[in-house]
Amino acid sequence: DECQELLPEWLGFVKGIVDSEDLPLNISREMLQQNRILKIVKKNIVKRCIEMFTEIAEGEDDEAWTKFYEAFGKNIKLGIHEDATNREKLAKLLRYYSTKSTEEMTSLDDYVTRMPEGQEPIYYITGESRKAVENSPFLERLRKKGLEVLFLTSPIDEYAVQQLKEFDDKKLISATKEGLKMNEDEDEKKAFE
Repeated sequence: DECQELLPEWLGFVKGIVDSEDLPLNISREMLQQNRILKIVKKNIVKRCIEMFTEIAEGEDDEAWTKFYEAFGKNIKLGIHEDATNREKLAKLLRYYSTKSTEEMTSLDDYVTRMPEGQEPIYYITGESRKAVENSPFLERLRKKGLEVLFLTSPIDEYAVQQLKEFDDKKLISATKEGLKMNEDEDEKKAFE
């Protein structure tokens, strides 16, 4: 029941049994906490969980991933915040609505493949609801340039993005950032001013 030594907090929803011949039978709790084998078991459990999540995400059944993500998406975002080792793998599991994907959530991988040539960063906007961010005046300039913006509407999204910072060598930039720079020519800059 209490297995902080075997599972990080962000995987608290995972239930199962761990059977290992390598753990000694008669040991105190203190020795168990310092056991090297336990650390290896923990690492392997986390690795296996991420592999299973990835299988669901990349599988044929989109509805299965949607249901899973609705239930445990916050845990994955918490994992990005807490687990630096697996941050990149977990980032591939994230899904968000965007200016170009309003009906279905999109992955960061899909966002990157749709990026127009010359776009350097991944743009996102945070807010309380999808409706609030869709109507944000901050999106006007990006929409005119045909750039996609991710909608981050969960409070934990901001913490996850602060830790993630970049995906696939592309920086994550807030659309509400003061002094937002885009690749514009001189005519576009004058027109904006």
